[in-house]
Amino acid sequence: MAFAPMGPEASFFEVLDQHRAALLAALRRGGGEPARGSHPASRFEDSVGLQMVSHCTTRKIKSDSSKSIKNFALILKILSMIYKLVQSNTYATKRDIYYTDSQLFGNQTVVDNIINDISCMLKMPRRCLHILSTSKGLLAGNLRYIEEDGTKVNCSCATAVAVPSNIQGIRNLITDAKFLLIVEKDATFQRLLDDNFCNKMSPCIMVTGKGVPDLNTRLLVKKLWDTFHIPIFTLVDADPHGIEIMCIYKYGSMSMSFEAHNLTVPAVRWLGLLPSDIRRLNIPKDTLIPLTKRDQMKLDSILKRPYVTCQPFWRKEVEMMADSKLKAGIQALTSLSSDYLPRVYLPNKLRCGGWI
Repeated sequence: MAFAPMGPEASFFEVLDQHRAALLAALRRGGGEPARGSHPASRFEDSVGLQMVSHCTTRKIKSDSSKSIKNFALILKILSMIYKLVQSNTYATKRDIYYTDSQLFGNQTVVDNIINDISCMLKMPRRCLHILSTSKGLLAGNLRYIEEDGTKVNCSCATAVAVPSNIQGIRNLITDAKFLLIVEKDATFQRLLDDNFCNKMSPCIMVTGKGVPDLNTRLLVKKLWDTFHIPIFTLVDADPHGIEIMCIYKYGSMSMSFEAHNLTVPAVRWLGLLPSDIRRLNIPKDTLIPLTKRDQMKLDSILKRPYVTCQPFWRKEVEMMADSKLKAGIQALTSLSSDYLPRVYLPNKLRCGGWI
């Protein structure tokens, strides 16, 4: 064993083990069945997520056009920098590239968009271009690995570890974890750490992307899934933004649909906070928040997406939120008791299979 078990007795994980067995059986069958649904720039497949279609709309950047000559020049500049990085076998972050000539680029978004365009155009992941992203995510729990430079990392400590900036370079990953919990908010993640959740529910791993996940956090979740095939659950707010974040981990995003195979984990399950939990637990109404018009538009958009069509339980939860016109943050559980989330809610969900 890589770690000494400190958590619940083995019977606690019975339903989790059954879920993992079902996931492995699905993998042996070749994953999920293709689901109907498309978008002008992408198509959806249940076993992969959102993928870019071959006949999507394209745009041309010309050197002899006054409208695009600057963008053309910036693309060539960044391509030349990529060439030097690959030739010298060195890496740079997007931020590094921006600061090589911040006046020329204007702002970081310009660099980010051009790098995404180049990656899409060449059909190569960004890391193959030797461009890394600065990580903002954190992880903790039953996991050890060695970074590219030989640094040994032990995530089982009381404090969280920053998600590595070069996920491709980490090796010798070791874990006995029964599950991986993705936590939407950093504040919730830190609260669970303070409550010693990782040890109480050991063996497990926790990850947070601190809101909308950066590329490295998504790559890490994908690598952990590909390496260990353990159940992965999301803990997000019962609001449109939380659902959107969960969908990014599970099915990907439009902007990165050209790299879906390297980023998406369709095996991700929604653990909480479910809109139905709000009713089931009788959470006080004064802790709920009315949906804004923007929220309602986001919900309408989510309900039209093909991956919700093929997830009837998800659709029911989203429709429940839309009908109630109310949303709730994970912190609403503290209205039941200050430690309700780590002491009651999560253990019961995990023990009884309360995910969809």
